[in-house]
Formats: sequence, structure tokens, C-alpha cells
Amino acid sequence: QKLFTAGDMMQTDAPLDLAIEGRGFFRVTTQNGTPAYTRAGQLHVNEQGSLVNADGYALEPGISIPPDATEITINREGIVSVKQSDQEDAVQVGQVQLTVFPNPAGLKSLGRGLFAATPTTGEAFEGTPGQGGVGAVQQGALEGSNVKVVEEMIGLISAQRAYEINSKVVQATDQMLHEASSIR
Repeated sequence: QKLFTAGDMMQTDAPLDLAIEGRGFFRVTTQNGTPAYTRAGQLHVNEQGSLVNADGYALEPGISIPPDATEITINREGIVSVKQSDQEDAVQVGQVQLTVFPNPAGLKSLGRGLFAATPTTGEAFEGTPGQGGVGAVQQGALEGSNVKVVEEMIGLISAQRAYEINSKVVQATDQMLHEASSIR
């Protein structure tokens, strides 16, 4: 079962790192043109000036960053603004959107933090961050893992011990049955 509970926020102060606060996903377009969804917000600008994820997949809807941009800001509502070398004021160049699903556990893993919608996810709803329950974005931060390593290791050790105990019970039972069958 997939759990999409948010991990801890890690401050990076990198202007293109975005963490999602809430239940939304970023939508990207894969190499074959199909949409995929991710919570990984480590973004960068590719050679064409498009905002892309770590694998080079374009964020949707597409956002172009001018080559002479000197400062990039992204507010909680996903509005992307840039200051250019020849301008004093920032100009809006796009807006990040977030996608939510009625049943995110139905998403199919594509690997590398990417997921595809399936019939069991329900219809995707794309909205503006900070509105409609899709979550918000935080610039200069990334979402950490939602796995609690120590708790998982304790659970794994407990399961291993239970397996060993059950294995010894089966061996003892087998030995007793063998001895009982040899008494005649």
C-alpha cells in the first residue's frame, strides 16, 4: 500500500527547490508524452529555458524562464516571478499547478518518484496551490522521506524474531511427531 503522507521539510534555500505542503502532486510530461505525477520538487531550468524536474521532464503547465533571469521567486500559490537584468520589478512568467486524486493509493509507480494515474485513482483534479485543498508550495525546501527508519528497523527486527520463534516451534513439533511415530 502506498502512503503519501508528507515527510519533513528540509530547507535548502535553492530557489528552484519546491516542497508541497498538503496532498498535491506536480504533473510532468515524460519522454513519451504521457503525464506522470511526483512530489519531488528539485527543479531546474533546461537548455530551452523550461522548468523541469531532476529527470528533465517538463513541469506542466509549462513555465519558461528567460535566459537573463537574475532572481526567481515562487510564492505559496505557485506564482513564478523573475527579475531580469534590465528590469527593476519582477514579472510573472507562470504558475505551478498541483494535482490531487480521490484515491492516491491507486497510483501506479513508474520508478524514480514518478507515478501514473490508473482507473482506481479516480479523476485527477488540478488546481492552484493554496486553494481548493490541493496544498501549497514552499520555495527553498524539499520534502524528506516519510519513512521513519528507526521505527521500521524495530518492526523488521521484531518480525524476524517472531519468524525465528515460529520456525523453532515448527521444528520442535516436527521432532515430536517423528518421535511419536517411531514408538510402536
